[in-house]
Amino acid sequence: MGLLDGLRAALGLRAETDARRDADPEDLFGMSTAYLTMEAELGYQSLDIGALCFSGVDSHSFRDAVDEVEAILEAGQEDTGTEFTVTDDDHGYHWVVLEDSDPEDLITSMHFAADTFIERGYGSRLLAAVFAYENRGGTAYWIYSFRRGAYYPFAPRSGRERDSSAEFKLEAALDGELQIEREKEYWYPLWPSQRGTHPWE
Repeated sequence: MGLLDGLRAALGLRAETDARRDADPEDLFGMSTAYLTMEAELGYQSLDIGALCFSGVDSHSFRDAVDEVEAILEAGQEDTGTEFTVTDDDHGYHWVVLEDSDPEDLITSMHFAADTFIERGYGSRLLAAVFAYENRGGTAYWIYSFRRGAYYPFAPRSGRERDSSAEFKLEAALDGELQIEREKEYWYPLWPSQRGTHPWE
């Protein structure tokens, strides 16, 4: 559906081999200030939705880990109000999709989910955290690659084109607030399945 064929190589094996720093779920909290900068400097508003992408393992232990993630998010709904679903795509990847009108609660819930996978010994299965925003120019995403331990912007446009200008503006505006991926060959696109949808749809 939303991912390019070969994402496993892109965000997985190759990135793991070339990684320069360990992924840290605490990095996700960088978005707590970044969304304010995006709004003030670039006019981007949070779309109140984000997603955690991970690859699965055919084992009872891994299924138990996913069940624990769901249980933790469900238990936290009363405090955070974060709605969530767990879904699969046609490429065999799994997504925890979260929705919350409070960006900070959204980020906190995503951190809980990622941290649970890591605590259960499945941090290596985490691929990306995706945060969605929008301004007059269209939708843009910040993608955190767990294998690289860094963020990069992605601004898809119709015809599977990328708005490079928007991506570079996002990079310039958030440099210093987020750990930015410096090697642009790792700015992998997560194309939506069709126009007007998100990568996880």
